[in-house]
Amino acid sequence: MYTAHPDRYTDMPYRRTGRSGLKLPAISLGLWHNFGPADRTVETQRAILRRAFDLGVTHFDLANNYGPPPGAAESAFGEALKSDLAAYRDELIISTKAGYLMWPGPYGEWGSRKYLLSSLDQSLTRMGLDYVDIFYSHRPDPETPLEETMGALHSAVQQGKALYVGISNYSAEQTREAARILGELGTPLLIHQPRYSMLDRRPEDEGLLDALDELQVGSIVFSPLEQGLLSSRYLDGIPEDSRAASDSPFLNSDALTEDLVTRLRELNDIAKSRSQTLAQLALAWVLRGGRVTSALVGASSPQQIEDSVAATRNLDFDADELARIDAIVKP
Repeated sequence: MYTAHPDRYTDMPYRRTGRSGLKLPAISLGLWHNFGPADRTVETQRAILRRAFDLGVTHFDLANNYGPPPGAAESAFGEALKSDLAAYRDELIISTKAGYLMWPGPYGEWGSRKYLLSSLDQSLTRMGLDYVDIFYSHRPDPETPLEETMGALHSAVQQGKALYVGISNYSAEQTREAARILGELGTPLLIHQPRYSMLDRRPEDEGLLDALDELQVGSIVFSPLEQGLLSSRYLDGIPEDSRAASDSPFLNSDALTEDLVTRLRELNDIAKSRSQTLAQLALAWVLRGGRVTSALVGASSPQQIEDSVAATRNLDFDADELARIDAIVKP
């Protein structure tokens, strides 16, 4: 019988999400790649969740299509929740999303009311939950009116199946319009989930972070480690068991150019000067200054979640460090 660590809230920083009353841990656990029967043993998955919660990670982020196969991550999480964490449900923030392909036919993806609410019902069944804390539109639908997509999110809250709503992969302009529509419906936009890292500055360059500041909407960033590039894993080549050596659609060996490896090593030198690993530096960088509410990390072992959480011990940067990072990443 699992009993959570009594000091689990001692060291983790919690940040208010936009103008809401909800606080999220600075580090959240995403179940994108490492959950589902094809990826890790059940016991390893459960051990990762338990260790994360013991370290103050209260937020677990999923989507309907996470696996593989799609749905597997939610099913695996539901089993772990029932086995270990059910007694702590009121201490957990559980999120899921809908937007990508889940079943055949015209109602199995994108942003229609039909798809979003059907998908949410399926997600709740897989996880054994009555509600999720956050339900996201996973991507904008170019063919469905935004009013319909946002109306479906509003309905999820009205039906008691979600407490808050969010969006992911929306542009700054789309985010402003989504926030306007939701505001008029009476269900505020809580949070946006964009891709953001030292190597991917689009939320800065395209004005998304500015829009979130103006709207007082929170942010939780995915891929802050760029699929593992911003870690020590590739500083000396491509390990045979790494994602870059596999047939992963998210990272392949072509991305590991000589120039990139040189820059990763230079970033690693900065990390060492801060008594951090490169991954910890990358997490601290996205969390710097408080503009980002939380950083989503994956973990294939309890040790990996421990290493990620350790990044919160030093989130401050001086101007020289930031300038050196920019000079390396944006020469």
